[in-house]
Amino acid sequence: MTVTELGLALRRWRDRVPPHAAGLPSGGHRRAAGLRREELALLAGISVDYVTRLEQGRAANPSGQVVEALARALRLSGDERAYLFGLAGLLPPGPDIVPGYLTPGVQRLLDRLVDVPVVVSDAAMTLLLANSMYAALMGDPSGLRGWERNDVWRTFMGVPTRARHTPEERRACEAGMVSELRTTAYRYPADRRLRSLIAELRTHSERFAELWDAGVVGRFDAWPKTIDHPQVCLLTLDCDLLRVAESGLYILVYSAGPGTEAAEKLELVSVIGTQNLAE
Repeated sequence: MTVTELGLALRRWRDRVPPHAAGLPSGGHRRAAGLRREELALLAGISVDYVTRLEQGRAANPSGQVVEALARALRLSGDERAYLFGLAGLLPPGPDIVPGYLTPGVQRLLDRLVDVPVVVSDAAMTLLLANSMYAALMGDPSGLRGWERNDVWRTFMGVPTRARHTPEERRACEAGMVSELRTTAYRYPADRRLRSLIAELRTHSERFAELWDAGVVGRFDAWPKTIDHPQVCLLTLDCDLLRVAESGLYILVYSAGPGTEAAEKLELVSVIGTQNLAE
């Protein structure tokens, strides 16, 4: 397969995805009904220039990580995803590699959760997808690269967050994350990126190394979370963690009870977020 065939496939698949299906605004003058290159780049977490070079045949040998991100952004079926990997000269990840594929069923579920903040991570807690409500609530994650996209790395490296935890919640969160990562490492022993993440954290975080070497075992649980939003200030939301057993995906959903102060603030966050994205 040639790079030209890869470019043609990317353009064809991009043209068939309407912006609203990907949670993007569809207003304004558009030459095509599908995604623009910059929109595909935003959804896949790569540069517009790289998307352009792939489509024009000026870039070759995209990494498996990039191909997986493009498959998610383009909402490819299982067969189409395998075909895309083939066009890139790669084999789809095997069963001992952390999967990053969102099945059509999971994608349909996410499409129905447009009014609440939702974020999806893989079994290693690396960000795969966040909707516009999550970006409005927690800050736009589209610019995150490399380890910045991993929640465990951000937690133990002390990256600032809008979430506020008590000391007890912080300790429970850290122990749960390490426990889940240990289970994931056992389940996917051939994943070199996962092993590299663990080595990085053991080297640069004393707290992570302490918990890892102690052999903590358990599960990461979600609980009501207090968010310090720059315009809305503090709001406390229910936080529900949904797990996809087959792939190990984590789906985190934030919500508030109808008629509560938190629900009113969340609605305001939605309005503010929409305005910021349009500017």
